[in-house]
Amino acid sequence: MRERFIHPATLIVFVLLSLTASLPAAPAAHSTVSKWTVVTQPARLVNGAPVLFRVTTPQPVRTLSANWLGHEIAFSFDAGHKSWFALAGISLETKPGAYPIELHAETSSGASAGEVISFEKQIRVARQSYPRHAVLTVPGRYTAPSPEDLHQIEQDKETKAEAFKTLSPGREWEGSFAAPVSAEISDVFGSERVFNGSVQSTHFGLDFRVPGGTSVAAVNRGRVILARPLFYEGNFVVIDHGQGLLTLYLHLSSFLVKEGDDVGKGQPIGLSGGTGRATGPHLHLAVRWQGVYLDPQALLKLDLP
Repeated sequence: MRERFIHPATLIVFVLLSLTASLPAAPAAHSTVSKWTVVTQPARLVNGAPVLFRVTTPQPVRTLSANWLGHEIAFSFDAGHKSWFALAGISLETKPGAYPIELHAETSSGASAGEVISFEKQIRVARQSYPRHAVLTVPGRYTAPSPEDLHQIEQDKETKAEAFKTLSPGREWEGSFAAPVSAEISDVFGSERVFNGSVQSTHFGLDFRVPGGTSVAAVNRGRVILARPLFYEGNFVVIDHGQGLLTLYLHLSSFLVKEGDDVGKGQPIGLSGGTGRATGPHLHLAVRWQGVYLDPQALLKLDLP
């Protein structure tokens, strides 16, 4: 029988192919490599708006924090969604553009437990146009205050500054925020106002058209850090919801809470009125986050854990 001749080069190729075929297949990269995800609510962010961040980490972590727009953000873990969440906000003066959020986490399991891992993502902020002018008439003392009034105004500034620098580390709010009254809105956040034809100011809150004596409720759980009469704000309540988030209730006719009280969402805190610099009875609700005023109407629309 005639022997078949196999060229040496062909034999080498055959051996290499056999060895390659016997090796286990490499797993697909997308099925094994975990990654960071950062999702915002709402999806379109604008100046003056609150934002809920939801973050998924590439591995289990013990803590998660972030820096964004010069603010430190503390996250809480949502076991149901297996993700981290935090409320933050964008100043009314923030210009359109992309701003990096810098995330830092401490790992909690495996050989890398205790290791700090980081991630950065650009978050885009669009420009929101707000109403320009509203002409209002108030008693003359609120546009041309007397020396006695000026003295009270200066004292009030100190009182507010002390309250506004509150930054409780723990999160007190829970779930979505609820409207403080059931009424239509009479003026929105961000509008420019002219009082008595001369004094201009920006409206940093949301006005509800309610008659005097209407029960006003806390929009979420927190602690009362201010409940006293001030010159411009009238009877004024401030609630601390933790992590730099405060809600403000202005022009009340009377108080139903005192400083230091813990309150629940929906609990009455006062009655509406027209005290302070007001054109008449209504409720002015404002929201501050780490020194920045935010649109209360946008906060009320967020679906929060």
